[in-house]
Formats: sequence, C-alpha cells, structure tokens
Amino acid sequence: MATALLCVGAAALLLWATRSTIVDIRTREVLSSALRVVHLIKDDHLPRVTSMDLDGLQVVNASGQVVSSTPNLAGSPRLSHATPALDEATRVATICDLPEFGGRCEIMVSFRVYEPEGDWLVYAFGPLPPWYVSPAAIAFLLLFTVTLVALAWFGVSRVVARTLAPVQDITERLAEITAGDGSLRLPVPETAAEIKGLALTANQTLERLESALDQQRRFVSDASHDLRSPITAMRTELEMALLDPDENDWRETASKLLTSIDRLQNIVSDLLTLARLDAGEPGALEPVDLGELVAGETARQRSKRIVTSLQPGVVVTGDRHRLARLLTNLLDNAERHAESTITITVRGEGGQAVMEVLDDGAGIAPEDRERVFRRFLRLDAARNRDAGGTGLGLPIAREIAETHHGTLRVEDSDKGARFVVRMPRSNG
Repeated sequence: MATALLCVGAAALLLWATRSTIVDIRTREVLSSALRVVHLIKDDHLPRVTSMDLDGLQVVNASGQVVSSTPNLAGSPRLSHATPALDEATRVATICDLPEFGGRCEIMVSFRVYEPEGDWLVYAFGPLPPWYVSPAAIAFLLLFTVTLVALAWFGVSRVVARTLAPVQDITERLAEITAGDGSLRLPVPETAAEIKGLALTANQTLERLESALDQQRRFVSDASHDLRSPITAMRTELEMALLDPDENDWRETASKLLTSIDRLQNIVSDLLTLARLDAGEPGALEPVDLGELVAGETARQRSKRIVTSLQPGVVVTGDRHRLARLLTNLLDNAERHAESTITITVRGEGGQAVMEVLDDGAGIAPEDRERVFRRFLRLDAARNRDAGGTGLGLPIAREIAETHHGTLRVEDSDKGARFVVRMPRSNG
C-alpha cells in the first residue's frame, strides 16, 4: 500500500511538471505570434483578417474598436478588456468559458502597442492543455505506476521471503524444543547479521536453560536421596523397637530418632535458605565490619583451635545474618576437616574486602575445587568425616557471596583447604 501511494504521488508530480512545461511552451508560442502582429502594426501592414496558428486573435485600436482578427473571430465583439499594467507591455492570463472557444480555457496574451493617437492592444489566444495533458500521458503514467508497483511488490516479497526464511526455520525449531529435550539448538543463518545474532543469543539462553534444568534434576534427585536417608533410619529404628516393645529401651530409641530428625531438619532448613537465595529475596543491607563479625562468630568454643588475623575497618555493605551464615558454614566445614587448627584472615585489598578460612587438613585436589560447591555433593574422602553434613553448606556460602556481588573460591595453600571470599569494600 505504501509503495502504491508513493508511486501515485510520483506520477502526479510528474504529470504536474509535464503540464507546467507544456503551458510554458504554449505561452511562448502565443507570445511569438502576438509579437509578429505587433510588428505588422508598426509597419502599417496590418490586414483586416489575420491568419495565425492560434485559437484566436483580436487587435483593438485606441478607440476600442476591433480592427483586425483571425477568421474565426471576424465580426465578434471585443473578447477581453484586460490590459497590461501601465509600466508593462505584456500581460499573460487564463480565460475560460468564452462561447467563441466552446467554453474551454485559453491562454490569453495581451500586448500594448504604443501609437501616436493612443495605445493599441493585441489579444492572442492559445489552447490551455487540460490537467491530464493528454489521454496518452494518462495511459503512460498508469502503465508506469502499475509496472513500478508490481516490480516493487515482487522485489520486496522476494527480499522479505529470503530474509524471513531463517526466522521460519527458527520458529519451527523452537516448536520442537520441549523441557524433556533441551539439547536442541536453533539454526544459525550466515547471511542476515541481525537474525544470526538473535539465533546465537537464543542458543546461549537455551544452553543456560539446559544447564539450569540439569542442575534442577540433579538437585531434586540428590535432595530426595538425602531426605530419604534420615527417614529410612527413623523407620528402621521404629520397626526394630516395635518387634519387641517390652524389652526395647525407648529412651535410646528416642535419642536415635532425634539425631535423624536433627539431620532432616538441617536439610530442610538449608533447602529453604537455598530457595530464598535462588529467588533473589533481598536481605537487610547495612555496613558490616568483617573483623567484628569474625570475632563474634569465633567467640564460642569449637573443637579445633582458631587463629585469627583481623585487619580493622574492613567494611562491606550486606546482610549481617547471611554473612554470618557464610562464615559459619565455612567454619563448620573447616572444623570437620582440620587436624588441629583453623586460621581466619580478614584484610583489605584495594577496593575489595578479603576473608580467608584455612584449615590444616588434607586439602582439596585442584580438579575438585569447583565440584565441592555442587549441591549435595560430598567427596569420597569427606563422606567418611562428614557423615552428618547436609552437603549444602558450601553451595549456600557461595550463593551468599554472589548475592553480595562477591566470589567464593578454593585457592592454593601449602597445607589444607583455603577458602577465599572477595566482596566489594564499602566506601563508608
């Protein structure tokens, strides 16, 4: 539609320009014929009837009488009383509805001729072209417009079809992708840069989605397994006690049940914490001095000796309770694996606050330094010493660090495992 309107507008402009040119040409022709009559008047050779290639001509003397005309206007009264301006010799006008010309519009040129007895006037009339110039011009413009619209439609449809073909392929492939088969990827066209960028971005999104779904499946599987263990232990204790209820020590049974319930409660509590962190629930942000936080959390007695090196004034902006949970999880992990000593260091490094928790245990192999942050993952060596853990302490600690725009990594150390937390340091 837009192309058609544009073509019609262009045709109308071309028609207007053509008609204006023809009008100018006709006007000059009428002026030339009238000027020849002026020369006849000056030479005193003006005939009563003048043959000119015009629609009509009249010569009016100083007394207002028609003294010469073309044959078709012989005997006709004066057709116009229009005269040039006093300081001009010619005047061009358009005159319509004259019976002598069948009511059509004419180009009229009036010439002032200066004579001793008074001014004479020459009126010359030529045909004014219609708005459509001619039927041939209208036919040509219609054909031109239709052809141009057809070519534009054909070209645009081909370009659009070629451009949208990759989009159709992407749409069909998206329809095939389901939650059960997230390994499919979108085709990446090599021609259209914008669509290629869209496909690449969509594939990256699909990769992240597949990774999240895989993580969710593993999480559900591991959570089901870890939740099943304490429930199975409780059921076993109760079934054994019911086999011989009179001889069973119910106080001992209750103690064993409480141990399993504590483990179950810890798992559920950690799952709830992870769910809140995954949901991005904001905490209560405030300035937190990491040195004071470590001093407070290490005040209570632990089974291993704790050595601290705390630089004062290392302040971050965060949720005090979550940061305390991060530190507690790292301390609990270090306490389970240390031989005798845990070392905690707090210091500032430029615009970062750094907190390290180092134990003197067996350490973590480089290939396992990222695996330890997987949910419910406990290394084989850790399972023997960490039977009561939930497998969620380190993942929760990393999630807390990342929600504070920081990082938690296992870095090199001479002995034991060295967990390093880095967070933006508060300006305050």
